[in-house]
Amino acid sequence: MLDRVEVRQLFEVLHPVLDERMRRLVAAGMAQTVGRGGVSVVASATGLARSTIGRGLGELAPAATPVAGAQRIRRSGGGRKPLTEHDPTLLRDLEALVDPVTRGDPQSPLRWTCKSLRQLAAALQTQGHRVSPQTIGELLRALDYSLQANRKTKEGAAHPDRNAQFEYINAQAVAFQQRGQPVISIDTKKKELVGEFKNAGREWHPAGQPEAVQVHDFPSQAQGKAIPYGVYDMGANQGWVSVGTDHDTAEFAVATVRRWWEQMGAPAYPEASELLITADGGGSNSSRSRLWKVALQELTDKTGLHVSVCHFPPGTSKWNKIEHRMFSYISENWRGRPLVSHEVVVNLIGATTTQTGLRITAALDTNQYPTKKQVSDDELATVQLQHHEFHGEWNYTISPRQK
Repeated sequence: MLDRVEVRQLFEVLHPVLDERMRRLVAAGMAQTVGRGGVSVVASATGLARSTIGRGLGELAPAATPVAGAQRIRRSGGGRKPLTEHDPTLLRDLEALVDPVTRGDPQSPLRWTCKSLRQLAAALQTQGHRVSPQTIGELLRALDYSLQANRKTKEGAAHPDRNAQFEYINAQAVAFQQRGQPVISIDTKKKELVGEFKNAGREWHPAGQPEAVQVHDFPSQAQGKAIPYGVYDMGANQGWVSVGTDHDTAEFAVATVRRWWEQMGAPAYPEASELLITADGGGSNSSRSRLWKVALQELTDKTGLHVSVCHFPPGTSKWNKIEHRMFSYISENWRGRPLVSHEVVVNLIGATTTQTGLRITAALDTNQYPTKKQVSDDELATVQLQHHEFHGEWNYTISPRQK
């Protein structure tokens, strides 16, 4: 027969591994072992209520009805009610805070604040709700909310002739390639600071030995900047990248096209008399840039090529093939590696390949390309520019001048 001290010691040993139902059953078994006055002894030794021990004794009785579900701890309907039953406006007020534009007041206190669980709980508490940050997380998951980052999908309003321009560009590219004429896609990759700075992505290193880089990416600590301007030959699946060190201007863009033609284009297309360039509508190769057209005129005069340009409509720059056929693989190839020098940038770009046969040649361009260079009306008038019938501001051909 157990005494009070033994009951307490035994219960303390078993308590950590017992759930609610097993605790009352063990306590009831101890009370039966103690005998007369056992419920009082066990209640005093364990701290359990006499009524709890009594329920355990009822469950241990031979004639007791089995609890529905072998693993059920409480009888059906037992336990604390969900907070939303006691506070029916909680979910409505929570959604108004999380998504104030569509469900709540535009003057929501968290409209311009980080919506952390703690902030949401504090805001709801000021409205009279008794809720914890942990409960907020459970409610948000039940409402099918999750932590999400921003996704880059919007590029501005769609032009009404957007699809028609895509079809026009595709038709021009097919026609040029059928005639054996080169078709290239051009653009500038994101400028990079040169130095021991963090580069996004991860690379294999011995465990616990990541490559150390600067804590801050201050331009004043950089050894300069790298401006990769690329040319992608759609037919040959080959690319050229000039890594500039000065400014991304129209003259730099055309100089890159000229270097591609001299190094790669002319040997690959010895009979070519035309060149089609697809480009986005902004930046150094903007459809509105006067300097871009003047520089292209100089290129046509030097090469003898009739250069046609088709610009992508506003808000569709990511459709340019160079973005996903070449630049994406360059970013993947140098991920997790600090670009400590221009030589490293050039070598990493030049070493980029794909299983589909992409090959890239890269070279450093240390020439100076001053900004804010003005082109007069007289200079622009000398450009032998012919606008195409369909959206001539996007599609045009520049021909060599008569010598």
